[in-house]
Amino acid sequence: MKLTKRAVDIIYPEDRDRDYYDDALKSFGVRVRKSGRKTYFVMSRERGRMRRITIGKHGVLTTEEARKQAMKILHDLSVGIDPTAEKKKIKETGTVRSLSTRFLKEYVPVHLKPSTQREYRRSIELFINPKLGSYLISDITRTDIASLHHGLRKKPYQANRTLGVLSVMFNQAELWGMRAELSNPCRGVKKYKETKRERFLSVEELGRLGEALKDEDSFAPSAVACVKLLVLTGCRLSEIQKLKWEHVDFTRNMLRLPDSKTGRKTVYLGDAAITVLKAIPRLTKNAYVITGQIEGQYLTDMQKPWRRIRAAAKLDDVRLHDLRHTFASSAVSLGENLPMVGKLLGHSQPQTTARYAHLADFQAISAADKISSELAGAIGVTNPE
Repeated sequence: MKLTKRAVDIIYPEDRDRDYYDDALKSFGVRVRKSGRKTYFVMSRERGRMRRITIGKHGVLTTEEARKQAMKILHDLSVGIDPTAEKKKIKETGTVRSLSTRFLKEYVPVHLKPSTQREYRRSIELFINPKLGSYLISDITRTDIASLHHGLRKKPYQANRTLGVLSVMFNQAELWGMRAELSNPCRGVKKYKETKRERFLSVEELGRLGEALKDEDSFAPSAVACVKLLVLTGCRLSEIQKLKWEHVDFTRNMLRLPDSKTGRKTVYLGDAAITVLKAIPRLTKNAYVITGQIEGQYLTDMQKPWRRIRAAAKLDDVRLHDLRHTFASSAVSLGENLPMVGKLLGHSQPQTTARYAHLADFQAISAADKISSELAGAIGVTNPE
């Protein structure tokens, strides 16, 4: 029969599956299953055996579209091209989207902290899948990765974080047998230079902040206590927000955090921080130090009260994380060496603390002045008045 849309539409299913062939293109046909489903196909002979290649479902494809695909398949077979090779490749290795799905399910929850999990998921959903999701894992090249990275060049921090996520993903692809070993396409893609923000409060700015914090009627007491502890401990925001009373050791003036960005952590407390902690009321049904409005929960949103506090102190460009920088800069300015500052902040890498090294320049200048003044008389140099 001549296969047309009308002809295929009026074929009724029987009590068994049945094939109908086109009288013009002999190898092209439609299989009508007893369920009523109709699927176009091509039959070909390969190594003496008949092979059925499915084209697609009637209704999704028109008869003419299916016929054109059948002609292409037959042509490819005649010149030695396997039309199903691409589908086989996808089935065997999968796409970047399928890799990211497995990565988010099997790797991320097991190996990463919740905050990092959110960062990975965001990079995958917003930047990786839209750009590379439909690509075969095995086909991704360094050029593809470089192109994605370059596309985010106006956001260097995000570009570098996304590159890092991709690198871990393709390492896992190798371990899972989806790519050849040592084939990570992220190797050799150079990260963009990131300018670290170094904003810390001066003594005068700290004074304005202190005055603003005295107005406890305008701000929630828990938010005020949180800000004070951030200034006096140098902790990260999440470390203070999620701090429980069981982590506070008043006997040894310490916070013993079971988990932080760098793992278990001991925070050493000065007397001022102890005073703030002792002034915070304990709630019988809440284990957290910085309590929220929901019973038993910590204060999850510090950004809203912080915006109001910094506005009152006229510190509109100051972030909560800048209070940590302020603690570090004060430590260096008071003569503490970098290893000690790193210990107080809980840095796992010395180079993280090294960003504050230039703040100690005044100490070197002061030392140089003392030494040169001592030696000046001996060589006949008179210090200016």
